[in-house]
Amino acid sequence: MSHYRNMSYLHRKRIQYKKEPTTDTPTKRYYWGSYYKDGTHQNYHLFCSSAKITTYKSLSWHVFTLRYININLDENEFRKIIHFIADIKNGFVTFEAKRNYIDGYIDNALVSDFSMVPKNKLRRVIFKDGTGLSKKQKLKIVGEISGRSKIIDNDNIYECMLYINNDKRKITIANIAKILNCSVRTVHRTMDKELKKEKDMLNTSV
Repeated sequence: MSHYRNMSYLHRKRIQYKKEPTTDTPTKRYYWGSYYKDGTHQNYHLFCSSAKITTYKSLSWHVFTLRYININLDENEFRKIIHFIADIKNGFVTFEAKRNYIDGYIDNALVSDFSMVPKNKLRRVIFKDGTGLSKKQKLKIVGEISGRSKIIDNDNIYECMLYINNDKRKITIANIAKILNCSVRTVHRTMDKELKKEKDMLNTSV
C-alpha cells in the first residue's frame, strides 16, 4: 500500500492535529521555534512522520489525543473523523480495525474530562510552522542543541529519528550518532528496546 495519507479530508473538516505546549515555558525562544532544556510532554503533533498507525494501542492513543485537541468538535462529527482515520483505505492505519473497538475508543474519549492528558513523548526542540527551514537545517539545529546540552538520551535520539524519517532517509545508528556528535557506541548503549522498535517501524515507512 502507498504511504499516501489522505490529510486533505482533515484539512477540509478543519480538524486540528497539532497542539503546542500550554503551561511549560521554553528555556529559550528562537525565530524558528523553542528549546526546552528539561523537555516538554505538552507538544502534540500527530501524523508528523510517514509512519502509520500499526496497533490498536496506537489507534486508541490517536483517538484520545485527537479528542483532547478538538475538545469542542461536535460529537457526531468526531465519530465520522475517527472512522475515516480508522479505515485502511485512507492511509492512516495498516490494519483492518474492528468497528466495535473503534466505537469503544470513541466512546471513552467523548466521556473523558481530560483530568489526565494523553501521554506523550518528551521533546526538547519544537519548530514553528512556516519557518522556511529545510529538513536538513532542522536536523542540524537539533544536533547542535543536543550537543551543546551534552545530553544523549532516548528523547534526543527519538527527536533525531523523527527528523531523519521526515527527510525520507533510513534511520541508522551511524546517522543518529553523526547528528548528535557522539559515538555509535553511545547511541547503541543509550537506546532502549522500545526506541529500537520505533526505529524499525519508522524505517518501514521510508
